[in-house]
Amino acid sequence: SLSDLSMTAFSIAIMMKLGLAPLHFWMPEVLQGISLPTGLILSTWQKIAPMTLLLQTSHLLNLNLTIALGLTSILIGGWGGIGQTQIRKIMAFSSIGHLGWVIIVMKFSPLLSLFNFILYIIMTAAMFMSLSVMSTTKMSQISTSWSKTPTLSATTMLIMLSLAGLPPLTGFAPKLLIILELVKQDTILLASTIMLTSLLALFFYLRLTYIITLTLSPNTPSSLLIWRTTPKAHALTAVMNMLALILLPLTPN
Repeated sequence: SLSDLSMTAFSIAIMMKLGLAPLHFWMPEVLQGISLPTGLILSTWQKIAPMTLLLQTSHLLNLNLTIALGLTSILIGGWGGIGQTQIRKIMAFSSIGHLGWVIIVMKFSPLLSLFNFILYIIMTAAMFMSLSVMSTTKMSQISTSWSKTPTLSATTMLIMLSLAGLPPLTGFAPKLLIILELVKQDTILLASTIMLTSLLALFFYLRLTYIITLTLSPNTPSSLLIWRTTPKAHALTAVMNMLALILLPLTPN
């Protein structure tokens, strides 16, 4: 019918704004070309309005469309990030993958989508803030960050694992609840597919954590004490980092 057609067109337009695959082509390129604080706004704040519209019209969404776009986004989000060396592009593909998880369950449970979206914002904000403090945009830079900010480097590694959805970190909660919801809706094949597809994203997160913690750059100074100015305290970054790591016990039933 005409109303279905208009709702489908509306959904596709909003999903393009969110950067869901296969309407995602603008997202990695734009994120790569802007600074980290602006990238933080683009990845979090800018997505609140379109997500609100989708949540308010979730009962009218086309189920096949949301599943198709969600599944494609999770696949592209994992596949696209594997060969990247620029951290902002990796975060763009991470965002695409996470929003795929948000959208795939929206028709079944809008509240669960909202919960997932809030945690996505917390984790992504924490990641961008940490990268901004360390002033790193490339893998080669992040491998030397431990000598300047050792604690923050370790925390950033854990945030990446949280984004990957590993327990016992915050990022495990939405993935667990979404899988349980999909199984409850008797879409076991879909649940299995997105679990297997999310392993692609896990690969590049683990690659980043390996580079942060387990590699030494050839030009790393041999002395553990390097000259540096007194680092500033970043209270907001610390709070966001904690939220991105320890919210799993607050998971709703």
